[in-house]
Amino acid sequence: MKTDLRHRAWAEIDLSAFERNLGKIKAALPERVRYIAVVKADAYGHGMPQIVSRLLQCEVDCFAVANVYEAADVREIGPGAEILVLGALLPEELEHVAAYDLTVAVSNADELARLAQLGERHGRKIPIHIKVDTGMGRLGIWHEQAPALIGQALNTPQIELRGLFTHFSAAESDPDFTRLQRERFLKALETVPEERRTGLLIHADNSGGLESFSQNQPFNAVRIGLLQYGHKPGPGAFLSSIGTEPVLSFRARVGLIKELPAGTDISYGRTHTLVRDSRLAVITAGYGDGLPTSASGRGKIIVGGGARPILGRVTMDQTIVDITGMDNVKVGDAVTLIGRQDGAEITVEQFCADTECIAWEALCTITKRVKRIYRTARVTT
Repeated sequence: MKTDLRHRAWAEIDLSAFERNLGKIKAALPERVRYIAVVKADAYGHGMPQIVSRLLQCEVDCFAVANVYEAADVREIGPGAEILVLGALLPEELEHVAAYDLTVAVSNADELARLAQLGERHGRKIPIHIKVDTGMGRLGIWHEQAPALIGQALNTPQIELRGLFTHFSAAESDPDFTRLQRERFLKALETVPEERRTGLLIHADNSGGLESFSQNQPFNAVRIGLLQYGHKPGPGAFLSSIGTEPVLSFRARVGLIKELPAGTDISYGRTHTLVRDSRLAVITAGYGDGLPTSASGRGKIIVGGGARPILGRVTMDQTIVDITGMDNVKVGDAVTLIGRQDGAEITVEQFCADTECIAWEALCTITKRVKRIYRTARVTT
């Protein structure tokens, strides 16, 4: 396996795999459905500039970000792109909405009024999506109060209502509650006059709960996050069988090899006792790179062609791995924390199981000192 000798820990981002994923997702969606690409949190740790550039080449319809600062970065790359800010705005961030021509998610009448004032100051309409809280209890107008806010938006001259959406809180684990959320959202949507629905983006599903488009319902957009990066939704989801590929691999190197006798207590807190004479590899990555301390004594790292157990605590910069009986491992060898190497694989799902985290967390917490290396070859057929 080729290594980049300049780096002790790095993430490889396969943009060809990413583009193949985009093609499969778009081909599986009904023609009328628009693709909202979620690129918040540095594109889930994959690198926002490179991911947004490839998404623009693949002609997605809209970008979704968490805040105006992420939106400003997207705007620098895509001057004409539609950008939806999902998070609530702080008062000092309002002027960025007009400066960068952003679409804003609105959760209450106060936000709507501030945006209307912004539109009046700039002599233009401010585009918005109204978020309906159907049970998440986070952002959004509570579904019973949504009709009043929708009516207010439709009758405010400085506001252009471009969409309505909600967020399912348990799409992969609680289908009954998800069904209730969907019904609440559809009831709120019914209050929009039929003639005013033309052109509105109506979206509820993300990668984990894609099922709206197999039903006779008015949804015409979908927010795609993890799926485009190769993380598969749960069984039964609309796009669960399209076969996306992992885009990110997380790698480090063997920094030191040592041999210690049975009975030796190792690691911080003497948290592991060697039960046999052991050969150990000290890996050049730890929680300072994005390997959680929850992997201590339970996670695995691919070394020398096999997934080998982590011994003791994961530390800030280094992790101890048992390579007893492996004579093919040498200092400087590449190792894999997430991804494939020499016929072995640790998937994001396995990494999460071993570290008690979720896929979003695993990808987003790979830190900035982990160099991102991009495979930029175009897709071949």
